[in-house]
Amino acid sequence: MNSSVKFFLQSIATGLMAAALLWLIQPEIFSGSSDNDDFQPTHTSFANAVQKAAPAVVNIYTSKRIEQPISQPLNPLLKSADLLPLIESQPFRAKPEFETSLGSGVIFTKDGYVLTNYHVVQNADSINVSLRDGRFSQARLVGFDRDTDLAVLQIDLGQLPTIPLNTMHPVRIGDIVLAIGNPFGVGQAVSMGVVSATGLNRLGLNTIEDFIQTDAAINPGNSGGALINAWGELVAINSAIYSRNGGGSNGIGFAIPSSLATEVLKQIIQYGRVIRGWLGISARQLEPQEMHLFNLQHGLLVVSVQPLGPADKAGLKSGDILTYIGQEAIYNQRQALDLIARMRPENRFSIQIVRNGENKKLMATAGTRPES
Repeated sequence: MNSSVKFFLQSIATGLMAAALLWLIQPEIFSGSSDNDDFQPTHTSFANAVQKAAPAVVNIYTSKRIEQPISQPLNPLLKSADLLPLIESQPFRAKPEFETSLGSGVIFTKDGYVLTNYHVVQNADSINVSLRDGRFSQARLVGFDRDTDLAVLQIDLGQLPTIPLNTMHPVRIGDIVLAIGNPFGVGQAVSMGVVSATGLNRLGLNTIEDFIQTDAAINPGNSGGALINAWGELVAINSAIYSRNGGGSNGIGFAIPSSLATEVLKQIIQYGRVIRGWLGISARQLEPQEMHLFNLQHGLLVVSVQPLGPADKAGLKSGDILTYIGQEAIYNQRQALDLIARMRPENRFSIQIVRNGENKKLMATAGTRPES
């Protein structure tokens, strides 16, 4: 056999053997699939998610009597501010003694309970709700919670759609979310973004905070509307935006998680208000030099103790350094407030403090937080 032909056949045989070996080791090379397929887009449209949730998102219209005609721009909330509630207010042109406002809400139950933001309905003399299907109803204010800026309404209509709740998909940074509401009163609209952050609790918007941040476009009128996931399930209630240029969306919106919103809803329906735990102290953050002086990594300095309150009865004193509530190390006021607020009144729990350089452990019984 010619030597060149022999060399050519040997090369082909070697190549076939190498290909067979590679196929055994990494068959996806030949099948056109790989692990990267997991990162390919799986949706070209979120219309099904919107169709599932949008019927339960309502427009809310309120009016309140004002003592005298007010002189203000057409939209007073479009003023320069860092943090703005998502509510659009403007004078009621036909009757200058009334002012109307608008927002959004979410139907939670078949018997007509609607959740919205408290600032949407605050001080309103009348509240009306319109559904996506064109129906319209006057609403009754069941109760509200200033600490979370949430309010519960009830409407008397039959065959009501309800929002699906997210119980199966943990909210993660990077998740696709859709904001549904009534921005600027133009009618129901949807915007898309991602979850930018979770667990934000030092914004100074509410007393009790656990915000989800999103870059979905949220504007005045969206307040109280739904933030849903790709499955059409409620993730959060849209509540506020960060803006330096007068109220439009800058891609930084804040929403109240559905778990917190649902708990507030249940308590308001059952009790007419939200019942939270209370300790009865005023405390402040430790300065770095104080942390160094006491050799501490965390803690709050107790400034004052409410006489005959739960902390007073437990033996807590002004000047003590609060380091632990239960098993939780305490780093800031918000964290401490949230831990106590989530307790039921009469719950007993331990408190660890530093007093005169010595560690002490006290037992306290949660009181009932006074209404704000």
